[in-house]
Amino acid sequence: MENVLTFNNYDSKYWDEKEIGEITTLDDMIRKLYDVFAEDTVNVEYVKAVLASYKSNPKDWKKYAKFDQHRYTRNLIDGGNGKFNLIALCWGEGHGSSIHDHRLMSIHEQQRNSITIMTCEYYAHESDAHCFVKILDGCLKETMYNWPEKEGEPMVERSSVTYEKDGVTYINDSMGLHRMENPSHSDTCVSLHLYIPAFEMCKTFDQRSGRQNKVKVTFWSKYGQRTKFSEQGCESNGSQLACYHQAENN
Repeated sequence: MENVLTFNNYDSKYWDEKEIGEITTLDDMIRKLYDVFAEDTVNVEYVKAVLASYKSNPKDWKKYAKFDQHRYTRNLIDGGNGKFNLIALCWGEGHGSSIHDHRLMSIHEQQRNSITIMTCEYYAHESDAHCFVKILDGCLKETMYNWPEKEGEPMVERSSVTYEKDGVTYINDSMGLHRMENPSHSDTCVSLHLYIPAFEMCKTFDQRSGRQNKVKVTFWSKYGQRTKFSEQGCESNGSQLACYHQAENN
């Protein structure tokens, strides 16, 4: 039976932001998210309020904050309940993602998660993936782009906003594509990303031509522990080492 998940629906059990209750730790916030996503209806503003209610404390998330000097890292905090997952992204000075979407999954994942998401403005075939972002430390710049109409033309930049510590934002694919980056060249950044649904693949886009590339999503760490080399999308090929591109997604 298809699992129907409706967004921005006031029939949801969780819609009144005044009734969120006390959230003082990251674990409190995660427990609340499990409650929210146990339902088949989800209110976007309520989820944003849940994330905003938690005031970032490094003691809660420091064990998940794994940095790499060459690029940003994706670190799994919680695998969720089949409808979402929660990830810490760690950005070194000046690190950034490619322009990307969030919606491309393997056939296996599409069948397993089979989620229909509706909002008050659009339907699942237009916005089948959702992403909430909360800044835990530093600041993160989001640049929005229109979906390319055809390959060979430059991407059209629509807006740019920089979010500071404890700031919260939301995007789904019908709103456009985006690029995230740490604008600081002296400070790192840690951001919390809530994906609905969790996914294994996405597409990146070349800013100059709109050309698309399919990339595999990988984790630098899971639950605070470094992932094995094979889990990073890499496989041995004789004396050479072939690795999938890490997805530029957030």
